[in-house]
Amino acid sequence: MSNVGSNSELLNVLSDVKARVQDKLGIVDFPMPQFILIGKQSVGKSRLIEALAGETFNFISGTLGSRRPTVLEFRHADGDGPSKWSVRDPTTNQWNLHPVHEVMMIVGKRHEELGESVSVQPIYVRIESPGCLDMQIVDLPGFRDFAVDERRKDLASKIEELDMTFMRDKRNVMLCVEEAGDASTMSSLARCKTVDPKFDRTVLIRNKLDKYYRDLTPENINQWVTGYGDLPVNLRSFSLTLPWWREGDEPPKPFQDLRQDKDDQDISEVRSKGLSAKYMETIGFANFAKFVERKVEQMFGDAIKPVLTNLKEMRDQTSKHEEGLRTEIDETNPARILSTTRDCGISFAMALTHVMEGRLDSEPVTNLEDELIKFDQHHRALGSTHFSTLPSEDFGGLDDYIHFLRNEYEPGLATFDVEINGGAQFRRLMNEVEIFLRFSEIAVETKKKDVIQAKGVGIGTLTWRDVVVKLLSNEAHRPLQRRIRYVGERIRWFFETQKEAVLGFMEKLEGTPAQQLYSPLYPKHAKLMKQNAMIKELIFSTYDAACKRQYTQFIDLFDSVLTSIFSNPWVFLKGATSKVDEDEDADLDDEMLPDLTETKKRTSEELRSRMSTESIIKNWLSEIPEDPMEVDSAVDAVQMLVLRTYGFIRSQVCDQVELFSESFFKLPMMRRLEEDMASMQISEEDKQAYEARRERLTSEIEKTQETLTEVEACITRIQDFQLKCASQPLMKRTLSSG
Repeated sequence: MSNVGSNSELLNVLSDVKARVQDKLGIVDFPMPQFILIGKQSVGKSRLIEALAGETFNFISGTLGSRRPTVLEFRHADGDGPSKWSVRDPTTNQWNLHPVHEVMMIVGKRHEELGESVSVQPIYVRIESPGCLDMQIVDLPGFRDFAVDERRKDLASKIEELDMTFMRDKRNVMLCVEEAGDASTMSSLARCKTVDPKFDRTVLIRNKLDKYYRDLTPENINQWVTGYGDLPVNLRSFSLTLPWWREGDEPPKPFQDLRQDKDDQDISEVRSKGLSAKYMETIGFANFAKFVERKVEQMFGDAIKPVLTNLKEMRDQTSKHEEGLRTEIDETNPARILSTTRDCGISFAMALTHVMEGRLDSEPVTNLEDELIKFDQHHRALGSTHFSTLPSEDFGGLDDYIHFLRNEYEPGLATFDVEINGGAQFRRLMNEVEIFLRFSEIAVETKKKDVIQAKGVGIGTLTWRDVVVKLLSNEAHRPLQRRIRYVGERIRWFFETQKEAVLGFMEKLEGTPAQQLYSPLYPKHAKLMKQNAMIKELIFSTYDAACKRQYTQFIDLFDSVLTSIFSNPWVFLKGATSKVDEDEDADLDDEMLPDLTETKKRTSEELRSRMSTESIIKNWLSEIPEDPMEVDSAVDAVQMLVLRTYGFIRSQVCDQVELFSESFFKLPMMRRLEEDMASMQISEEDKQAYEARRERLTSEIEKTQETLTEVEACITRIQDFQLKCASQPLMKRTLSSG
């Protein structure tokens, strides 16, 4: 990069991009490298900054010291003119020139306004001077190892956490300032090690080298430079002396001359002690300054490409976001808002059909265990008491039921642990509720008193058939009815939990080959629902209302079926009049359309089959003794008949539960949902909320346009710099050939 543009120009470009992106747009996570200066108080951090700036100054930060970062941008200026100091206004992000003494006061005021707190919001100061290096550095508050009271201890802890926040950022190169002494006691370096164990981004500056001149001998000079083995081999370190003079006195000569004198003195001293040539480049400020210049060129040169890539991605994302906002503001026009909401709802209703048909990439998904747990938690939160989530009181809890389904149920639920949704989940649900229903039993034993009470006396003759019906209605109807409530609630909860899956299906279609198979409105309407919470809420509430309605109708219709069954179970007991051919070798090719003779024969056989069932029932009833002296035998016979009859009813209901669920819930739900969405209405409150939303959208579009303008300006600035850098070698070759 040194051959294609000055470091100063490169830093100006990236500094401008940083100001626009990180500070003006508020985007923190951006690949912008920087030096951070860390160390204890009074270790020489401020003097190192002065050496980098090439002149003395003193930030006035009060008795409590600095409490926020100070970002110092050093720019080398050609010539012998005076230095220029600027402070960036935190409101406008504009650089304003100030005399150096005003800069010191502004910085001090920004620190003092914090009191005994700290802030991550930095102060930005720029120095343009012939004595500056081209670099940018963040001066962090110094670590406080000692505090005289609890308030100072609290401030020291806050400063430590502030500094560690910057140190943890892997984009930051840490310049760690320590006094040139025993390497094993360097506390700031130990802090660096906690966040950078391999010291890949740590540079150690051992200050006040001149204090240890007398300790250096030809025998120990090489060991001293390496910290007697206490400094890691891969740690880049420098030992140097910075300009100093007695406190209260004026500098004996210009600061840059003092800086050069101390550098010459350091080099002369270690050379006289016989320091190995391979360590000479680690001694003195000049060698440190050369390293910094090379590091700046490397860091910021490497940052150009990722910064430009991130900016282009940001531009594309912002443009896409603006397009979505404009679509929403067009669709939420007061004259169109109702039709837009209905259109989104109709698309949602249509998409439900596709999800129920099965989608491989649809989310969210769940396994049966999580489904049952969430269902149980949902109704516990509602305080539901009209049904039980356990099929039998013999189960100790939901975990026992789940264990049974997973490990004990034969032939087993193959999809128990498979995470699915939509139609596949509904099919698994049907299997589970059928198992649940088959646990239904008559909860009480039929007693002698119940049989005698049911027999009673009437105008006509009361038969044992009538007694069985009474007992079934009293003891069996309600337990089965409660379990049907469970079936209805499970189906209702299933549909209610498919909302996000349907919305996800609509959204994910965009840009995929499958998009051509479905309505092109799905992705558009999904975006509107995602962006506009009011449209989404209205559609979801309409959907939930449809689920509730179908649940109510399902329960009402099923209750009517159960009432009919238990009022005359003998009709229900009649078996199927046609049976599947049990001959495994039967060939379907042999089947032919029946003629009239065969139809007459089949009709007689089917009716005889039904009459045989009635004959069996009559035989059971006739075996019940009528003699009052044999009431005990009658009770046993009646109980047997009640249990057998209930078992048959339960089996028939379980066999047909999927048919009932499809007929009474699923099909009406999916058939009527589009109609429900098409008849949605918007209240006056919703209309006012839409108006407020449109105002916010207008404001957000303006901010998005401002963001696009800033990002485009950053991209143009970097690309112009790259073109300039690329053209310089060509210009040089042209001039030399001319």
